[in-house]
Amino acid sequence: PTMSETLETLLSKGDRALQADDTLVALLQFEMAHAMDPRPSVKAKLAYCLARERKEYQQAMTLCREALAAEPNNPDHYYQLSRVYLAAGHKNKAIKSLRKGLKFKRHQPIIDELNRLGYRRPPTFSSLPRDHVLNRAAGILLAKLGSR
Repeated sequence: PTMSETLETLLSKGDRALQADDTLVALLQFEMAHAMDPRPSVKAKLAYCLARERKEYQQAMTLCREALAAEPNNPDHYYQLSRVYLAAGHKNKAIKSLRKGLKFKRHQPIIDELNRLGYRRPPTFSSLPRDHVLNRAAGILLAKLGSR
């Protein structure tokens, strides 16, 4: 088999493992693929696997940023970055990353992830904390009126 066939095999095995949520198998596939061809899509998927399996959050974020620097309009890179943020416990950063990715293209995994995380609109009075009595009362009132 040629090197490109081997690379494609690694990538498809890695993608299948990710879909099955088997990040350890995916990690091994994407590490080998990355050694052969450090393309942006491999970096972003490898990053998520590193975050999940080895808790290497800084390395994972660096890989995602490299992928985004090379392909800033690819929504999947934002999706993988959001998964790294979630693994690291940064839900707000994850949501920001997902929203940023959606600006480029309708990407179903991003939409599914945002729905899973739950969508919260910004507070009515942004200068006050979200749990301030005015924000809570105004939010409830506006929701009942249907303007929120």
